[in-house]
Amino acid sequence: MALRRLAGPSAGLRRRLSTALAGKAVPEAVNDPYVASCTFVGIKSSVATPELVVQQPEEYPVFPVFRLLTPDGNPAPGAVLPDLDQATWVDMYRKMCELQTMDTIFYNSQRQGRISFYMTCSGEEAAGIGSAAALRPEDTIVAQYRELGVFTWRGFTIQNVADQLFSNEAGHGKGRQMPMHIGSKDLNIQTISSPLATQLPQAVGAAYAKKFDKEPSVMVCYFGEGAASEGDFHAALNFASTLEVPVIFFCRNNGYAISTSTKEQYRGDGIAARAVGYGMHAIRVDGNDLAAVFAATQSARNLAISESKPVLVEAMTYRLGHHSTSDDSTRYRKIEEIRQYKEDSDPVARFYNFMCQNEWWDAEQEEQLRQDTKASVLKALETAEGRDKPGISEIFSDVYDKKPKHLIEQEESLLRHLDAHPDKY
Repeated sequence: MALRRLAGPSAGLRRRLSTALAGKAVPEAVNDPYVASCTFVGIKSSVATPELVVQQPEEYPVFPVFRLLTPDGNPAPGAVLPDLDQATWVDMYRKMCELQTMDTIFYNSQRQGRISFYMTCSGEEAAGIGSAAALRPEDTIVAQYRELGVFTWRGFTIQNVADQLFSNEAGHGKGRQMPMHIGSKDLNIQTISSPLATQLPQAVGAAYAKKFDKEPSVMVCYFGEGAASEGDFHAALNFASTLEVPVIFFCRNNGYAISTSTKEQYRGDGIAARAVGYGMHAIRVDGNDLAAVFAATQSARNLAISESKPVLVEAMTYRLGHHSTSDDSTRYRKIEEIRQYKEDSDPVARFYNFMCQNEWWDAEQEEQLRQDTKASVLKALETAEGRDKPGISEIFSDVYDKKPKHLIEQEESLLRHLDAHPDKY
C-alpha cells in the first residue's frame, strides 16, 4: 500500500478522531477511514486509523499573548485589571524608574573604569517588577542576571547594589563574585551564577522540598530564552512535570541571546509551546505590560500552589540595551530596530501614560522622581566607591563552618608570600 504524506487529518477524520476520543460510538460510513480508540503505555488516550497522518507544526494554534494595556497605555477592550490600590501601582512605577536610573549611572561608571562590569535591564523593567510584585516573601527566587528589578522590589537597596558592583567590604559576596551576581538570604533570593540554565534543575529540586512544606509557597526560576536552548532547561521541565512540584519557570524572551537572535535559536512557537510537550501549564504574556505581567504571575502562582504543578510563563519583551558592558549590539542588529522597539514597546512609557490617564501621575511628579532617584544613585555610588575592599582573610571564609586544615595552610602560605614580596602588592 502506498503511503501519502498528509498536511493533516481530513475534515471527516478530524470529526471521527474527536468522537472517538470523547468515548462515543463512531458511526461507520462507506469509504470513511476506520477510527477506533486505543490505549498504549506512555501516551494519553488516542485513536487508531489506517489514514497516515504526518502532523505539521503549522496546524497547531499559536499561543496567544495575554495583554491588559495597549502600547499607548489604555486598557485593552474587555480587560480586567488586577485589583490593586493606587499606591501599589505608583510604587511599581517608581521602581521601574529607579531601575532605569541605576542602569544609566552604573553603565556609565563602567565605561569610566570605576567598576568592571554591568548589565542593564532596559526594555525589560515591567517583566521584573511586575512579576516580583505578584509574589510573596516566602516564595524563593533563583534568578539569572537581568533580574535587578526583582531584587529591588523585594528590598535590595540602591546602596546594596552599588556595594556589590564595587566589590567592597559591605558588598554581597565580599568581593569574590563579579558584579551583578547578587543574592540575599534575608530576601529569599539565591545568589546568581554565570553559567546559563544551571538554576533551572536546582529550582526543581528546591520546589520538590517545598511540596512537602506546611506553609504553601513556590520556587520562581527566571531565565532568558537563550537559556532555554541548554540541556538543563529540558531536564528541568521534565523533572518538574513528572514530580509535580510548585515551581514557576519565568522566561524573559527578549529577542537575543547575546548576539544570537531568536530566528537562529529555534523554529517553534517560542518557549511557551514547549511546555505542552512536557504536560505543563503555560502562559504567554506581553512582558512590556506591567499589569498583564502581574496578573499572569499571580495566576501562575495560584495554580502552582493549588495543584502543586509547574507553570511556564513566557514574557515577550525586547532587550533595548547591549547584552552587557562587554557587548556592542549594533554589530548584530540595526539601530533602527532598537529605536522602533523603544518607540513602540517601552514598558515605562506605557505605564506612565496609563497613570496619567487615571490622574495618578503628572509631569511635575515625574521630574521630581527623576531628580530624587538620580541623587540617590549617585550618592550610593560615591559611598560604595569610598569603602574599603574586603580583607585578605575573606578569601578563605564562608565555605565551611569551621576552617579545615587545607584552607588554613593555603591562607598561611598566601600571607608568607605577601610578607616576602610587599613591593609587588
